[in-house]
Amino acid sequence: MIEFRVEVADVHSHRFLVTMRVAKPAAYQRLRLPAWIPGSYLIREFVRHLSPLSAEQGGQARPVMQMDKATWEVATEGRGALTVRYEVHAFDTSVRAAFLDAQRGFFNGTSVFLQAEGFEDQPQRVTLAGLPRGWQVATALPAIKVNAQGAGVYEAPDYDALIDHPVEMGTFWRGEFTVRGVRHEFVVSGASADLDGERLLADTRRICEAQILFWHGRRKPDFDHYVFMLNAVEDGYGGLEHRQSTALICARKDLPRQGRPVPTDAYTTLLGLISHEYFHTWNVKRLKPTAFAPYDLTTENHTRMLWFFEGFTSYYDDQFLLRTGLIDGPTYLKLVTKAINQVRTTPGRFSHSVGQASFDAWTRYYRPDENTANATVSYYTKGALVGLALDLSLRLLPATEAGQPSLDGVMKALWALRRPITEADVAQALSDVAGRPPDTDALQNADAAADSWQALLHRWTEGCDELPLPRLLAAHGVQWLSKAAPLPQRLGVRLSEAQGVLKVQAVMRGGLAEAAGMSAGDECLALDGWRLRRIDDLVQWHDAARAQTLLVCRDQRLLTLPLKALGAPVAAKASDAPLCAADVVGLTLADVSVASAGADTAKRREAWLGRR
Repeated sequence: MIEFRVEVADVHSHRFLVTMRVAKPAAYQRLRLPAWIPGSYLIREFVRHLSPLSAEQGGQARPVMQMDKATWEVATEGRGALTVRYEVHAFDTSVRAAFLDAQRGFFNGTSVFLQAEGFEDQPQRVTLAGLPRGWQVATALPAIKVNAQGAGVYEAPDYDALIDHPVEMGTFWRGEFTVRGVRHEFVVSGASADLDGERLLADTRRICEAQILFWHGRRKPDFDHYVFMLNAVEDGYGGLEHRQSTALICARKDLPRQGRPVPTDAYTTLLGLISHEYFHTWNVKRLKPTAFAPYDLTTENHTRMLWFFEGFTSYYDDQFLLRTGLIDGPTYLKLVTKAINQVRTTPGRFSHSVGQASFDAWTRYYRPDENTANATVSYYTKGALVGLALDLSLRLLPATEAGQPSLDGVMKALWALRRPITEADVAQALSDVAGRPPDTDALQNADAAADSWQALLHRWTEGCDELPLPRLLAAHGVQWLSKAAPLPQRLGVRLSEAQGVLKVQAVMRGGLAEAAGMSAGDECLALDGWRLRRIDDLVQWHDAARAQTLLVCRDQRLLTLPLKALGAPVAAKASDAPLCAADVVGLTLADVSVASAGADTAKRREAWLGRR
């Protein structure tokens, strides 16, 4: 057994003290810290927060030699226990690393637990100590012997499990409920005193009930304890999945509050995040791509399937809000519209497939810059639209003895494999559930027809053509309306405004802003001599019918840029076809909504959008 002691050493200097004990070390015992954390696909270099290691054996100091940036080797003598000590600087407020101050403590195992080479499959025991008075502990790690605060001894069956159970500490709000024999805890740090915890618990419970039913039917899941750890801050959003818990962050103002009307759009977004991370309990934590079986935490683990594991999870997160009645059909279609437009205003989708975007997550998604929108597409959002397109395609097929084909059946067929999967497994599951694809001639051009799910899936994930969503939605009684985009998007520029300064964040490929010579970082000062301080000023002084002169400041220099005439906005019109190349910079946006439909179409729409 490998033993750790994690002590709150100094809240003001943000330091955890870690003591590691290897009972029977190798003659040259190697120790290693992960370079990244599963679920967040970027080399994080957690080692930069570790102090130099010291080691002793039998009361005698042992030499520690660093082998690379995150690996050490200790020369030992005999069979006596090896003790290693180090400190962890913890001041990362994200869900990915470690944090400690006078109000709160939090850590992921990848930031604090060294891996003892040769002992990865052995039990790993952790003692939490030194908690300030009044603090509590929340974690899904199995407790062996703990006090009322939660301080004491916990144990994981192996190193992989150890680093997949984050720990929350502090004076947080706490509530719980039980679903299908699984005790769910919800802890919230940093919330205001009027937090409506009962509303948060009730809404989260509905999500959990629906998802457990989805994956397990009436059977009990293979875990008996799950923890939601939510950190409420002034401004923030995000989450990270684990096998029996999730770490979340949200803006404090987005939480439900007693005596205030709910839900708000922001609270709906929070519920979508909760739904997303809980769905990951199965889709990526248990149902994995072959590239993650097992993880190699020393280097990048490339896969082309994040469109499935993140994208399909993004499709289902809002679906479960709809299915549980937490949102209605029109609200759901607004969320679909938002996803569609996020992709439509990303020129990179024409040059970078969602499969390639998945593979390049390590170098692109987590390192966004001013050119990201031109160079890639989000595997979250485009992947969700692939899931939507597949689900709607399946629902066009006639029902079988097993029921109406849908993406639900595909997910359950993949889950039944009980092993890591490939894209070929997804294509096979589609064939098993639905046979051949629907008559694609009715949905898109004849030359784009596919005679197999494998061909269709490959085209949608490895190609850059538009998905046939307008016609698929129309076949389900949902109208696609194209309307003029806001002026900045029509110009092909993303702007920010703060304290009277209007700045360029990004310039879209192929737009008028690029043709004028605008660059990220430019401060927009005036248009035809009229001062610009806000986006509304740009709208007020812009004349689409003629060329204008834009004055910008770049690197303390004033530059005059020629802005060509944009032309009149595109008139709103119904659309049943994919976008044309002219829309690459987002000249128009989509707006999808319920439309009049015949009986069969309305029935399909009800099956997709109706509460179940």
